[in-house]
Amino acid sequence: MDNTKRYERLRERYLNGGLERRTFLGLIGAAGLAYGVRTPFVREAFAATKQVRFDGWGGVVSEAFRKYAFDPYTAKTGIKVVDGTFGGADEYISRVKASQPGEYNIAHLSGVFDYARYVGLGLGSELNEANIPNLDNVIPKLVEVFRKVTDGKLSCVPYDYGTTGLAYNRKHISDDEMKEKGAKILIDDKYKGKIGGWSDWRTRIWFASLQTDQDPNNATDMDAVWNAIRKNRDLVLKYWTSGAELMSLLAEEEIYVTEGWSGRIFALQEQGHDIGYMDPPNGYGWQECLFVIKGSPMEACEELLNFMLAPETSIAVAEGQNYPPALDPNKVDLGKKIPTLPAFDPTGTLSGLTFANPTYWNGHEAEWSKEFGRIQKGY
Repeated sequence: MDNTKRYERLRERYLNGGLERRTFLGLIGAAGLAYGVRTPFVREAFAATKQVRFDGWGGVVSEAFRKYAFDPYTAKTGIKVVDGTFGGADEYISRVKASQPGEYNIAHLSGVFDYARYVGLGLGSELNEANIPNLDNVIPKLVEVFRKVTDGKLSCVPYDYGTTGLAYNRKHISDDEMKEKGAKILIDDKYKGKIGGWSDWRTRIWFASLQTDQDPNNATDMDAVWNAIRKNRDLVLKYWTSGAELMSLLAEEEIYVTEGWSGRIFALQEQGHDIGYMDPPNGYGWQECLFVIKGSPMEACEELLNFMLAPETSIAVAEGQNYPPALDPNKVDLGKKIPTLPAFDPTGTLSGLTFANPTYWNGHEAEWSKEFGRIQKGY
């Protein structure tokens, strides 16, 4: 009874403008922790706010989500989607860990290792798949890797995939030179001051493994890897921190070569920039998912996920963000543009992509992220 009265007072303050949504949901979420996140307290809090929060990678990706998924969903349901952005997985997970329950709802996460991290921190939810019938159209391989982490259940739905390959300005670097040098061009003194790179420890270690002729999922000589990262650090103009910055550096010719995300490079090519793209052997393949964070309004989130997985929505988003959708091409006609995108697999098996081993990478996260941080600062 005391909690009911407390809720009613908080709800009245919120509706009268006396509380911000973040504060309101945080206080209601605290009550939800004591009485179960699916209690009337949390459900009514969502009903009062009529919002779902979605956080993603910004730039052309967020634009595609907004235009082809969120706005149509709001028009259909009346539920507003508030979208935020982040530049990297580590930055975002720090925000979520420091937040109030229910403050963050759906995240556009990259890789099974991020999925495993969130679940390991107790941030996972359990989706009612009966509310997401469009999940049946997703490539089976993309679904099963997540089920293995959460004992057959799901806290997310797969949504798209791509690669992190090598992007280069054809005015200054030929296709033949790229084929000859591959990832080692990122440690070539010839291009000092014209090299870029993502300030992400996994990506730096992955490409340093390629530069030292090692398996990115099982490097045995880490001293060589760290030396290659130092070499790259001394040659780069700067480490970029977002897809928008990556595109700007290449478009303005501040850099001639960098690793880059396949969809962002395709967007530059569509804009008329003479930027080449190459996936080296054992290049970095990844898949992204829409992860529902514990404490979120589940039915509304499930409805949004199902809407986003509908072929017409998923295809439109994929064409807008330039990453192939998670939909199985054996079940769904993906149209004309998607088969032309980098990393697209017409077989639906994804056998040509090398994905990060979540056990290997998460097992070394604390040590390796710290060491890269030291190198990035000049040590």
